[in-house]
Amino acid sequence: MKKWLKRALLALLALALVGAIASAYRPRPVAVDVEEVTRGPFEVTVTEPGKTRVKDRYIISAPVGGYLDRISLKPGDAVTEGQVLAQLGSLDPPLLDARSRAQADAQVRAALAGRDQAEAGVKRAQTALEFARSEVARQEKLAAGGSASAQSLETARFEERSRAQELASAQSAVRIAEQQLEMARAARGRMERRPAEHERLEIRAPVRGWVLRVMQESEGAVAPGVPLMEIGDPEVLEVVVDVLSQDAVRIRPGARARIENWGGDYPLEGRVRRVEPAAFTRTSALGVEEQRVNVLMTLEEPVERRKALGDGYRVEARVTLWDGADVVQVPESALFRQGAGWAVFLAQEGRVRLRPIQVGQRNGFKAQVMEGLAPGERVIVHPGDSVKDGVAYTERPRS
Repeated sequence: MKKWLKRALLALLALALVGAIASAYRPRPVAVDVEEVTRGPFEVTVTEPGKTRVKDRYIISAPVGGYLDRISLKPGDAVTEGQVLAQLGSLDPPLLDARSRAQADAQVRAALAGRDQAEAGVKRAQTALEFARSEVARQEKLAAGGSASAQSLETARFEERSRAQELASAQSAVRIAEQQLEMARAARGRMERRPAEHERLEIRAPVRGWVLRVMQESEGAVAPGVPLMEIGDPEVLEVVVDVLSQDAVRIRPGARARIENWGGDYPLEGRVRRVEPAAFTRTSALGVEEQRVNVLMTLEEPVERRKALGDGYRVEARVTLWDGADVVQVPESALFRQGAGWAVFLAQEGRVRLRPIQVGQRNGFKAQVMEGLAPGERVIVHPGDSVKDGVAYTERPRS
């Protein structure tokens, strides 16, 4: 009897030892992080710092040599069209030689040519605006019949607004050209006679705006063409952002932009007006030479919402390269290469399953799923070397 009990105990001990060894060598479930495949809005953007600038700015210079009175205007002062900005008194009269007269005549002819060119620009802008308005009307009819998308209609309206701004800018250019012609004629007439002691030349503002800079504040003798001040309208602002050339080729005029980190509590809406055709080289903070391209954007917010913004202010622009309203998407951290394509690891009923998928757009956080996944399926993010097809897994608790 005692021998039988002894044998039974030995058998039990052997079984326990075998079970312990088998348990020690049995593969343990891999701890993983799991995210769900979702469906919803998806956007691909490029974000770069930039700065604001007054779209139409004018340098006011001395049309002739003379003695400049002290300029009392300061940066930020508002000026009206035709307001006297500075006054020039007479110096000793110049020699009335043939060369001086020829120079004065040439300045008048150049001013006349500039006015004609500015008037031609107005005609071009008017033609472009009429075409843009007809395109808006056409797109509205097509949209009403369901033959055009809302995006096409919005693009046509943006073009109409842009052409209207270009017309206003061209009309301002005509006023500037007429002012320059008047000054050139006045300068020629002044050279043809000996100025009286009390003769003074008034330099007037060609457009309404604000003083941006005063370059020559103190009184004194100035030569012809010396810049005196710069004026512009800070309410007509644009944003200039330089982006990498590989991003610039994906940006289209009319693309939506959000102006962020400008100092306000809310982003400002804008539109890309132009992508400049020429790139330039800039060295990054890491010492790498980059090819950059300037992108110009217009602000679509009312002036009251951005009144604090001025010329040369730093902003951050987020430009939309691509967007979709109903897109199946997966975290980019779940993707890995499989041959020439992409794949993910699914978390299904306690086991890891390999799934090849087709990926579309990517924004650095999420990737568009073209084929291979459905909303609600769960994928493993940041899979390590221990994650393989068919192994057991356990989910890490979310912090």
